[in-house]
Amino acid sequence: MPYIQLKNLNKTFGKNHVLKNISMDIEKGQFVTLLGPSGCGKSTLLRCIAGLEDVTSGTILLGSEDITHKSAKNRKIGMVFQQYSLFPNMNVYDNIAFGLKMKKIDKKEIEKKARDAIAMVGLEGKENEYPSHLSGGQQQRVALARSIVTEPKVLLLDEPLSAIDAKLRKSLQSEIKKIQSQLGITTIFVTHDQNEAMVMSDIIHLFNNGTIEQSGSPVSMYTSPSTKFAASFIGHYNILTMEEFSTLVGCDFEKMQEKLIAIRPEVLDISLKPFERDEKTYQFTGIVVDNIPHGNVLRYTIDVNGVKLRSDVLFRSFRLFENGTPVYLCVEKRNCLILSDNSAAEIVSSGCRNLASATEGF
Repeated sequence: MPYIQLKNLNKTFGKNHVLKNISMDIEKGQFVTLLGPSGCGKSTLLRCIAGLEDVTSGTILLGSEDITHKSAKNRKIGMVFQQYSLFPNMNVYDNIAFGLKMKKIDKKEIEKKARDAIAMVGLEGKENEYPSHLSGGQQQRVALARSIVTEPKVLLLDEPLSAIDAKLRKSLQSEIKKIQSQLGITTIFVTHDQNEAMVMSDIIHLFNNGTIEQSGSPVSMYTSPSTKFAASFIGHYNILTMEEFSTLVGCDFEKMQEKLIAIRPEVLDISLKPFERDEKTYQFTGIVVDNIPHGNVLRYTIDVNGVKLRSDVLFRSFRLFENGTPVYLCVEKRNCLILSDNSAAEIVSSGCRNLASATEGF
């Protein structure tokens, strides 16, 4: 039986239907991410689970207990907010120990648990510091320690890293995942950053306009998007109409004119020389019209008979293509995905006729 069950949850604010029949099963100890753009409903769902918002309809089960209408304080759920919400007049130790003191447990036990939590988030020596004297990353650690010290059944994280610089953010992603694994605590994490979701998650639920567009492991979400929205949000796929795809590969695919084809930028190979021909690939030619560095990756935009494609390659000084350079392109047929139907084989066997050499004329 799943540890958390959400059954047909709906949430409305007046005429605004924010959550639309959301159903989800979460296993104990999983790190689950709610991913999506701003305004898609993911933070609202988190607040409903926490008890900070009432659901309009539906059921929330924790273990075998129905907590749909329980008060937030009786749900045994910890939450870290985007703004951390630390007490400015309390030092690190008192912020972390606050929840334990409210439970009126033994003073020695409070001290032990607080010290253990401080050590777990790497804040030894900062016990007497106040939030105003801490960096954003240190404040985030205090908020995390304050949430886990009370040993909640579930930990909710609402975009806790969004205000932190990129380098520290990557470090904290690893630390949060490590702490979550050590504690074995069931965690639900909200983010709009697909890279963050890929790094941290066991399961990703992609939200779009109040509904779950697609769910799965990071690998399956990245390699097998089922809709146009999923392909555009995770992986930055090239999304082509069947007419555009036919133009690229010199084929006419019968009975598939309404389909969309998705191709990841990194599976599209570029070369100044023709590729060795085989039956497992599509090959064509184009002209480089743009190149933009993205860290260790160069993203090229290539014009193929009016169709614009993006190709990502490792940033290597000996393999740079200037704008205006004619290039050969190659993609494996299995990497050309049909959206809403992940069987790439349908492309290969769908009746490609008049296959021409798309590299002729160079």
